Amino acid sequence: MAQLLSVNVGLPRDIAWKGRTVHTAIWKNPVSGRRRVGRLNIDGDGQGDLAGHGGEQRAVFVYQIESYRYWQEQLKRTDFVHGQFGENFTIEGLPDDAVCIGDRYQIGSALFEVTQPRVTCYRVGIRMNEPRMPALLTSRGRPGFYFRVLREGEVAAGDEIVKVGEAQERMTVAEINALLYLPDHSRDRLERALQIQALSPGWRGSFEALLQSQKTAAGSSGNAGLAPAAAAHPVAPGFQRLAVTAIDEESTDVISLTMQRADGHPLPAALPGQYVVLRLQLGVGAPLFRSYSLSGAVSTERYRISVKIEPNGAAGTYLREHVRVGDALDVSSPRG
Repeated sequence: MAQLLSVNVGLPRDIAWKGRTVHTAIWKNPVSGRRRVGRLNIDGDGQGDLAGHGGEQRAVFVYQIESYRYWQEQLKRTDFVHGQFGENFTIEGLPDDAVCIGDRYQIGSALFEVTQPRVTCYRVGIRMNEPRMPALLTSRGRPGFYFRVLREGEVAAGDEIVKVGEAQERMTVAEINALLYLPDHSRDRLERALQIQALSPGWRGSFEALLQSQKTAAGSSGNAGLAPAAAAHPVAPGFQRLAVTAIDEESTDVISLTMQRADGHPLPAALPGQYVVLRLQLGVGAPLFRSYSLSGAVSTERYRISVKIEPNGAAGTYLREHVRVGDALDVSSPRG
Protein backbone atom coordinates (compact mmCIF):
# COMPACT_ATOMS: atom_id res chain seq x y z
CA MET A 1 0.00 0.00 0.00
CA ALA A 2 1.37 3.40 -0.99
CA GLN A 3 1.20 6.01 1.75
CA LEU A 4 1.74 9.73 2.27
CA LEU A 5 4.43 9.90 4.95
CA SER A 6 4.86 13.67 5.25
CA VAL A 7 3.39 16.92 3.90
CA ASN A 8 6.12 19.55 3.50
CA VAL A 9 5.78 23.25 2.75
CA GLY A 10 8.03 26.30 2.55
CA LEU A 11 7.92 29.87 1.28
CA PRO A 12 10.57 31.57 -0.88
CA ARG A 13 13.48 33.29 0.81
CA ASP A 14 16.81 34.78 -0.17
CA ILE A 15 19.93 32.81 0.71
CA ALA A 16 23.61 33.60 0.28
CA TRP A 17 25.40 31.13 -2.00
CA LYS A 18 28.88 31.50 -3.47
CA GLY A 19 28.81 35.25 -3.01
CA ARG A 20 25.39 35.58 -4.64
CA THR A 21 21.79 35.85 -3.48
CA VAL A 22 19.47 33.06 -4.62
CA HIS A 23 15.69 33.33 -4.24
CA THR A 24 14.41 29.84 -3.47
CA ALA A 25 11.78 27.79 -1.67
CA ILE A 26 13.78 24.55 -1.84
CA TRP A 27 13.68 24.30 1.97
CA LYS A 28 10.44 22.48 2.84
CA ASN A 29 9.42 21.57 6.38
CA PRO A 30 6.94 18.92 7.56
CA VAL A 31 3.59 20.14 8.87
CA SER A 32 1.11 18.35 11.11
CA GLY A 33 -2.61 18.02 10.69
CA ARG A 34 -4.63 18.26 7.51
CA ARG A 35 -3.61 20.75 4.80
CA ARG A 36 -5.72 22.04 1.95
CA VAL A 37 -4.35 21.46 -1.55
CA GLY A 38 -5.44 24.01 -4.15
CA ARG A 39 -4.97 24.04 -7.90
CA LEU A 40 -1.59 25.75 -7.64
CA ASN A 41 -0.27 25.09 -4.15
CA ILE A 42 -0.57 23.48 -0.78
CA ASP A 43 -1.58 26.00 1.88
CA GLY A 44 1.61 27.59 3.22
CA ASP A 45 3.76 26.59 0.25
CA GLY A 46 5.34 28.62 -2.53
CA GLN A 47 8.02 28.58 -5.24
CA GLY A 48 10.93 30.93 -5.72
CA ASP A 49 11.43 30.29 -9.44
CA LEU A 50 8.04 30.22 -11.14
CA ALA A 51 9.65 29.65 -14.54
CA GLY A 52 10.97 26.29 -13.43
CA HIS A 53 8.58 25.25 -10.67
CA GLY A 54 4.96 25.61 -9.68
CA GLY A 55 1.94 26.34 -11.82
CA GLU A 56 -0.97 24.03 -12.54
CA GLN A 57 1.21 21.32 -14.13
CA ARG A 58 3.69 21.31 -11.22
CA ALA A 59 1.50 22.08 -8.23
CA VAL A 60 2.85 19.31 -5.98
CA PHE A 61 6.28 17.69 -6.09
CA VAL A 62 6.50 14.08 -4.91
CA TYR A 63 9.54 12.09 -3.74
CA GLN A 64 9.83 8.56 -2.42
CA ILE A 65 11.31 7.39 0.90
CA GLU A 66 12.90 4.51 -1.01
CA SER A 67 14.96 7.06 -2.95
CA TYR A 68 15.92 8.69 0.35
CA ARG A 69 17.43 5.37 1.41
CA TYR A 70 19.19 4.97 -1.92
CA TRP A 71 20.83 8.42 -1.66
CA GLN A 72 21.73 7.91 1.98
CA GLU A 73 23.70 4.84 0.94
CA GLN A 74 25.20 6.43 -2.18
CA LEU A 75 26.22 9.68 -0.48
CA LYS A 76 27.08 8.13 2.90
CA ARG A 77 24.67 10.50 4.64
CA THR A 78 22.47 10.03 7.70
CA ASP A 79 21.14 13.57 8.13
CA PHE A 80 18.12 13.51 5.82
CA VAL A 81 14.75 14.84 7.01
CA HIS A 82 11.38 14.89 5.26
CA GLY A 83 11.41 17.65 2.66
CA GLN A 84 15.15 17.15 2.07
CA PHE A 85 14.74 17.02 -1.70
CA GLY A 86 12.37 19.98 -1.84
CA GLU A 87 9.34 17.73 -2.15
CA ASN A 88 5.84 18.55 -0.94
CA PHE A 89 4.86 14.92 -0.46
CA THR A 90 7.27 12.38 0.97
CA ILE A 91 5.70 9.04 0.12
CA GLU A 92 6.22 5.32 0.53
CA GLY A 93 5.86 3.37 -2.70
CA LEU A 94 5.17 4.63 -6.26
CA PRO A 95 8.72 4.34 -7.65
CA ASP A 96 9.67 6.34 -10.74
CA ASP A 97 10.12 3.15 -12.78
CA ALA A 98 6.54 2.05 -12.05
CA VAL A 99 4.47 5.25 -11.95
CA CYS A 100 3.34 6.41 -15.40
CA ILE A 101 2.53 9.86 -16.72
CA GLY A 102 -1.25 10.16 -16.56
CA ASP A 103 -1.71 7.91 -13.54
CA ARG A 104 -4.32 9.30 -11.16
CA TYR A 105 -4.31 8.99 -7.38
CA GLN A 106 -6.65 9.94 -4.58
CA ILE A 107 -5.03 11.11 -1.36
CA GLY A 108 -7.36 12.24 1.40
CA SER A 109 -10.17 14.13 -0.33
CA ALA A 110 -7.96 15.44 -3.17
CA LEU A 111 -7.42 13.91 -6.61
CA PHE A 112 -4.08 14.14 -8.46
CA GLU A 113 -2.62 13.30 -11.87
CA VAL A 114 1.06 12.66 -12.72
CA THR A 115 2.24 15.20 -15.32
CA GLN A 116 6.05 15.06 -15.63
CA PRO A 117 9.33 14.12 -13.92
CA ARG A 118 11.15 16.62 -11.76
CA VAL A 119 13.11 19.25 -13.68
CA THR A 120 16.77 19.17 -12.70
CA CYS A 121 17.66 22.34 -10.82
CA TYR A 122 20.84 23.56 -9.15
CA ARG A 123 18.86 24.60 -6.07
CA VAL A 124 18.51 21.00 -4.93
CA GLY A 125 22.32 20.88 -4.98
CA ILE A 126 22.35 23.88 -2.64
CA ARG A 127 19.82 22.25 -0.31
CA MET A 128 21.74 18.97 -0.26
CA ASN A 129 25.15 20.66 -0.10
CA GLU A 130 26.00 18.41 -3.03
CA PRO A 131 26.54 20.23 -6.36
CA ARG A 132 26.35 16.96 -8.32
CA MET A 133 22.77 16.35 -7.20
CA PRO A 134 20.93 17.70 -10.29
CA ALA A 135 22.97 15.46 -12.60
CA LEU A 136 22.73 12.48 -10.24
CA LEU A 137 18.94 12.66 -9.98
CA THR A 138 18.71 12.45 -13.78
CA SER A 139 21.45 9.92 -14.49
CA ARG A 140 20.35 7.50 -11.76
CA GLY A 141 16.72 7.56 -12.85
CA ARG A 142 15.33 8.87 -9.55
CA PRO A 143 13.95 12.32 -10.37
CA GLY A 144 10.60 12.12 -8.56
CA PHE A 145 7.51 13.56 -10.24
CA TYR A 146 4.91 16.30 -10.23
CA PHE A 147 1.16 16.14 -9.64
CA ARG A 148 -1.43 18.47 -10.98
CA VAL A 149 -4.54 18.81 -8.84
CA LEU A 150 -7.70 17.53 -10.50
CA ARG A 151 -9.86 18.00 -7.40
CA GLU A 152 -8.93 20.25 -4.53
CA GLY A 153 -9.12 18.77 -1.05
CA GLU A 154 -7.32 18.09 2.20
CA VAL A 155 -4.44 15.70 2.86
CA ALA A 156 -2.37 14.66 5.85
CA ALA A 157 0.54 12.41 6.71
CA GLY A 158 -0.70 8.85 7.05
CA ASP A 159 -3.23 9.07 4.22
CA GLU A 160 -3.38 6.08 1.89
CA ILE A 161 -2.54 6.75 -1.77
CA VAL A 162 -5.12 5.01 -3.95
CA LYS A 163 -4.70 4.63 -7.69
CA VAL A 164 -7.98 5.50 -9.45
CA GLY A 165 -7.00 5.80 -13.11
CA GLU A 166 -4.24 5.66 -15.71
CA ALA A 167 -3.34 6.83 -19.20
CA GLN A 168 -3.95 4.54 -22.16
CA GLU A 169 -0.33 4.97 -23.34
CA ARG A 170 1.92 3.64 -20.57
CA MET A 171 5.32 5.30 -20.10
CA THR A 172 6.91 5.56 -16.68
CA VAL A 173 8.35 8.68 -15.08
CA ALA A 174 11.82 7.15 -15.41
CA GLU A 175 11.28 6.41 -19.12
CA ILE A 176 10.07 9.94 -19.85
CA ASN A 177 12.99 11.42 -17.91
CA ALA A 178 15.53 9.30 -19.80
CA LEU A 179 13.91 10.08 -23.16
CA LEU A 180 14.70 13.78 -22.73
CA TYR A 181 17.98 13.78 -20.84
CA LEU A 182 19.82 10.66 -22.01
CA PRO A 183 21.23 10.11 -25.52
CA ASP A 184 18.68 7.66 -27.00
CA HIS A 185 15.73 9.58 -28.51
CA SER A 186 14.11 6.87 -30.62
CA ARG A 187 11.36 8.10 -32.92
CA ASP A 188 9.00 5.36 -31.77
CA ARG A 189 9.33 6.32 -28.10
CA LEU A 190 8.98 10.04 -28.86
CA GLU A 191 5.77 9.37 -30.75
CA ARG A 192 4.51 7.22 -27.88
CA ALA A 193 5.25 9.98 -25.36
CA LEU A 194 3.32 12.49 -27.45
CA GLN A 195 0.24 10.28 -27.27
CA ILE A 196 0.00 10.87 -23.49
CA GLN A 197 -2.59 13.59 -22.99
CA ALA A 198 -1.56 14.24 -19.38
CA LEU A 199 2.06 15.05 -20.29
CA SER A 200 2.79 18.67 -19.37
CA PRO A 201 3.05 21.22 -22.23
CA GLY A 202 6.73 21.91 -21.49
CA TRP A 203 7.79 18.30 -21.87
CA ARG A 204 5.47 17.84 -24.84
CA GLY A 205 7.18 20.77 -26.56
CA SER A 206 10.59 19.22 -25.87
CA PHE A 207 9.62 15.92 -27.45
CA GLU A 208 8.00 17.63 -30.43
CA ALA A 209 11.27 19.52 -31.00
CA LEU A 210 13.27 16.30 -30.79
CA LEU A 211 10.96 14.56 -33.23
CA GLN A 212 11.09 17.48 -35.65
CA SER A 213 14.89 17.63 -35.45
CA GLN A 214 15.07 13.97 -36.49
CA LYS A 215 12.98 14.75 -39.55
CA THR A 216 14.78 17.92 -40.63
CA ALA A 217 18.28 17.88 -39.16
CA ALA A 218 19.49 14.32 -38.88
CA GLY A 219 22.99 14.15 -37.48
CA SER A 220 23.04 17.68 -36.08
CA SER A 221 24.71 18.20 -32.73
CA GLY A 222 22.92 19.02 -29.54
CA ASN A 223 19.49 18.13 -28.24
CA ALA A 224 16.67 20.17 -29.74
CA GLY A 225 14.40 18.99 -26.95
CA LEU A 226 16.48 20.98 -24.49
CA ALA A 227 15.98 24.30 -26.28
CA PRO A 228 14.16 26.99 -24.27
CA ALA A 229 11.88 27.75 -27.21
CA ALA A 230 10.73 24.15 -27.13
CA ALA A 231 10.12 23.79 -23.42
CA ALA A 232 8.56 25.60 -20.50
CA HIS A 233 11.15 24.36 -18.04
CA PRO A 234 14.72 25.52 -17.44
CA VAL A 235 16.88 23.34 -19.63
CA ALA A 236 19.64 24.08 -22.07
CA PRO A 237 19.78 24.39 -25.85
CA GLY A 238 22.25 22.46 -28.00
CA PHE A 239 25.93 22.24 -27.23
CA GLN A 240 28.70 24.43 -28.62
CA ARG A 241 32.45 23.91 -28.72
CA LEU A 242 34.30 26.07 -26.21
CA ALA A 243 38.05 26.33 -25.82
CA VAL A 244 39.59 25.72 -22.40
CA THR A 245 41.59 28.87 -21.64
CA ALA A 246 42.65 28.17 -18.04
CA ILE A 247 42.80 25.27 -15.58
CA ASP A 248 43.27 26.09 -11.89
CA GLU A 249 44.05 23.62 -9.11
CA GLU A 250 41.80 24.76 -6.27
CA SER A 251 42.73 21.88 -3.94
CA THR A 252 43.88 18.28 -4.09
CA ASP A 253 40.47 17.18 -5.38
CA VAL A 254 38.97 20.29 -7.02
CA ILE A 255 39.90 21.91 -10.34
CA SER A 256 38.36 24.93 -12.08
CA LEU A 257 38.11 25.26 -15.86
CA THR A 258 37.62 28.53 -17.74
CA MET A 259 36.14 28.23 -21.24
CA GLN A 260 35.26 30.65 -24.02
CA ARG A 261 34.49 30.75 -27.72
CA ALA A 262 37.53 30.54 -29.94
CA ASP A 263 36.11 33.19 -32.30
CA GLY A 264 35.64 35.68 -29.49
CA HIS A 265 31.88 35.97 -30.00
CA PRO A 266 29.81 36.49 -26.84
CA LEU A 267 28.33 33.55 -24.95
CA PRO A 268 24.70 33.31 -23.80
CA ALA A 269 24.39 35.31 -20.59
CA ALA A 270 24.16 33.34 -17.36
CA LEU A 271 22.04 34.25 -14.37
CA PRO A 272 23.47 33.98 -10.84
CA GLY A 273 23.35 30.37 -9.67
CA GLN A 274 23.00 28.71 -13.07
CA TYR A 275 25.08 25.80 -14.33
CA VAL A 276 26.14 24.24 -17.63
CA VAL A 277 26.20 20.69 -18.93
CA LEU A 278 29.36 19.16 -20.43
CA ARG A 279 29.09 16.42 -23.04
CA LEU A 280 32.22 14.29 -22.75
CA GLN A 281 33.13 11.66 -25.34
CA LEU A 282 35.46 9.35 -23.42
CA GLY A 283 35.60 6.57 -25.99
CA VAL A 284 33.54 4.87 -28.66
CA GLY A 285 30.41 4.48 -26.53
CA ALA A 286 27.70 6.95 -25.60
CA PRO A 287 28.93 10.29 -24.26
CA LEU A 288 28.78 11.27 -20.61
CA PHE A 289 26.67 14.27 -19.60
CA ARG A 290 27.65 16.10 -16.41
CA SER A 291 26.25 19.28 -14.83
CA TYR A 292 28.62 21.81 -13.21
CA SER A 293 27.72 25.04 -11.44
CA LEU A 294 29.16 28.23 -12.87
CA SER A 295 31.65 29.43 -10.29
CA GLY A 296 32.97 32.61 -11.88
CA ALA A 297 31.58 36.11 -12.20
CA VAL A 298 28.62 36.54 -14.53
CA SER A 299 30.09 37.05 -18.01
CA THR A 300 29.28 36.71 -21.71
CA GLU A 301 32.97 36.32 -22.47
CA ARG A 302 33.77 33.15 -20.54
CA TYR A 303 32.31 30.39 -18.37
CA ARG A 304 34.10 29.05 -15.31
CA ILE A 305 33.20 25.78 -13.61
CA SER A 306 34.63 23.96 -10.60
CA VAL A 307 34.85 20.18 -10.64
CA LYS A 308 35.26 17.93 -7.61
CA ILE A 309 37.33 14.86 -8.48
CA GLU A 310 35.63 11.84 -6.93
CA PRO A 311 37.30 8.44 -6.53
CA ASN A 312 36.34 6.38 -9.58
CA GLY A 313 34.48 9.38 -11.02
CA ALA A 314 34.76 9.03 -14.80
CA ALA A 315 34.02 12.64 -15.79
CA GLY A 316 36.15 14.37 -13.16
CA THR A 317 39.05 12.01 -13.76
CA TYR A 318 38.84 12.60 -17.50
CA LEU A 319 38.82 16.38 -17.08
CA ARG A 320 41.82 16.30 -14.75
CA GLU A 321 43.96 13.77 -16.61
CA HIS A 322 43.16 14.41 -20.27
CA VAL A 323 41.93 17.99 -20.75
CA ARG A 324 44.54 20.72 -21.24
CA VAL A 325 44.49 24.44 -22.02
CA GLY A 326 43.62 24.81 -25.70
CA ASP A 327 41.41 21.74 -25.84
CA ALA A 328 37.75 22.13 -26.80
CA LEU A 329 34.74 20.84 -24.88
CA ASP A 330 31.04 20.53 -25.77
CA VAL A 331 29.21 22.88 -23.41
CA SER A 332 25.51 23.75 -23.12
CA SER A 333 24.12 27.21 -22.56
CA PRO A 334 23.43 28.07 -18.89
CA ARG A 335 20.49 26.37 -17.29
CA GLY A 336 18.71 26.20 -13.97
